[in-house]
Amino acid sequence: QVQLAESGGGLVQAGGSLRLSCAASGRRISINSMGWYRQTPGKQRELVAWINSGGGTKYADSVKGRFTISRDNIKNTVYLQMNSLKPEDTAVYSCNFQPIPANWGPGTQVTVSS
Repeated sequence: QVQLAESGGGLVQAGGSLRLSCAASGRRISINSMGWYRQTPGKQRELVAWINSGGGTKYADSVKGRFTISRDNIKNTVYLQMNSLKPEDTAVYSCNFQPIPANWGPGTQVTVSS
């Protein structure tokens, strides 16, 4: 069974950058499409970026041009580079399989101050 561990969140000022990491263990995820999701209290979880096994990517309109998803199949890790952060990007960010997520972990908190 695969485990996904997110890291890299924190507190940053508006306009700043963060790089999130999602390290997989238990099996290789190179054949899987992976996504970064985010959720704020009282709102539905939102898929913000995803990457397929061939490296093709797609983004939600709200993050297009600011976020970049990538993967390192040797390290079995997926990344989310977040630039030009806005207060509305504040959320708990999680990685998971796409389109059908597995069990959710705790994610990593990203807080953007104005």
